Amino acid sequence: MTNLLSEEKSLPQKISEDIITLILEENLQPGDKLPNETILSERLNAGRSSVREAMKLLASRNIVTIRQGSGTYIASSPGMVDDPLGFTFIGNKQKLINDLLEVRFLLEPTIAAMAATRADKKDIKKITALCDEVEDLLKKHENHTQKDIDFHAAIALSSKNVVVPRLVPVINSSIPLFVETTRGTLLDETIETHREIADAIAAHDPLRAQDAMYLHLVYNRKRIQMIKKDSE
Repeated sequence: MTNLLSEEKSLPQKISEDIITLILEENLQPGDKLPNETILSERLNAGRSSVREAMKLLASRNIVTIRQGSGTYIASSPGMVDDPLGFTFIGNKQKLINDLLEVRFLLEPTIAAMAATRADKKDIKKITALCDEVEDLLKKHENHTQKDIDFHAAIALSSKNVVVPRLVPVINSSIPLFVETTRGTLLDETIETHREIADAIAAHDPLRAQDAMYLHLVYNRKRIQMIKKDSE
């Protein structure tokens, strides 16, 4: 009896894996609509209630988005959740900021170098436009956090490495913390280093891009250390 129950419980999980296989085989893209429940039930040889439960599992993993009355669609960033590494539950935010910065030193200079080597004209145009937008917001003393996130995400995408953009949540989650911690005092340094990063990528100069990103992170580290020292 126990084995039967465990098999029944695992059935939606098995069906969810079958649906993922279907998504991959049919090369469905973010925003594409999945076949309805009846069609999926027939194709997967499964009951509609099991398919429904499988869809809920996929929705919890951010693979699909269920829209009531409309249907089920591929999520905008399939499989990527807002806080994949559980940073929300790390209580010591100062420790988290320092440790995230260490990881960014390991990742981002190399990512910038890859972007400089592989970015096409469209990538460069986007990176340059975001650089301009961040600079404009900083000069107006307006919130630039989201555009800063978009700038670093655009660089990651320009690396043309399929894994790198999936590391972006690590970088993204740190930017609001850095902006808050540095209290917006790195205005000139952010403008200067962002511009140098964008120009280096546009010039397809990987070493220059790597150095510029490293310097950008050095400015952040120095400011965070100064604030920490002042608060002690």
